[in-house]
Amino acid sequence: MTPDGGASAPELLLPDVAALTDLQTFVGRAKQVDAGGAVRMVAHDQVLAVYASALHGGGGPTVLVLRVLGLAEPSAVDVTVSLAALTDRFALTDRVLAPARLGAQNIGVPLRLSVPPTTVTGATWAGLLPPRVGWSREGALRVRDLRAAARAGIDEVAAGTGQVSGAAAVAKLRALVWGRPLPGQSELPTGTAFAAEAFGFLGGRSRRDSDLDEVFDQTVDPDAVGLYRAGRWWRLSTQRGHVLVRPAASLV
Repeated sequence: MTPDGGASAPELLLPDVAALTDLQTFVGRAKQVDAGGAVRMVAHDQVLAVYASALHGGGGPTVLVLRVLGLAEPSAVDVTVSLAALTDRFALTDRVLAPARLGAQNIGVPLRLSVPPTTVTGATWAGLLPPRVGWSREGALRVRDLRAAARAGIDEVAAGTGQVSGAAAVAKLRALVWGRPLPGQSELPTGTAFAAEAFGFLGGRSRRDSDLDEVFDQTVDPDAVGLYRAGRWWRLSTQRGHVLVRPAASLV
């Protein structure tokens, strides 16, 4: 508790400023997809899992994204916070680090990030997280195929948005486009490709991008975009992150 009786803000000890930049990049991409959205941050031991929604509602599939980061000390945090509130915390941290954010004195030095203590209640997707275990490998997908499907869908949504009005109509359009089966994958919605592309999970690999994959029970294949299944959930895994998909009742 704080001196005024309010709840104290949880803190995470990040390994260094590079980890902070990684988290900021993920949150920035989430805001591009949904400026008024939220993230669910789940820290266990020295692993931080950060979930965001790429698509949900409108009768379409639920498509989540996950970035896994290491922590410098064990932690136990599970909170769903708005992207705007988390961005404000980033700004405070950046002011402390500036002007020598990437100076020698900050490289490799752990830093504390205060997490907003207020939990968002309107992010219904945050209560639909997939299981951590029980995944079976279903094959692999090619990056170029995913990129082509994402680009085609983005162009279709952009063209259709100008022909409909109202948030509900736009949500229905997005659900229609992204709920269609991914070419060659009858049970997987095209929204999977959109999420992977929008969050930068299809980019080139580097050592720093290697996912600390302690959230699931398999390691990430460094040479393929792995496809996994657990019940109704599908998972697309790259070394930059995971796309987690729960299709709508039926794909048309």
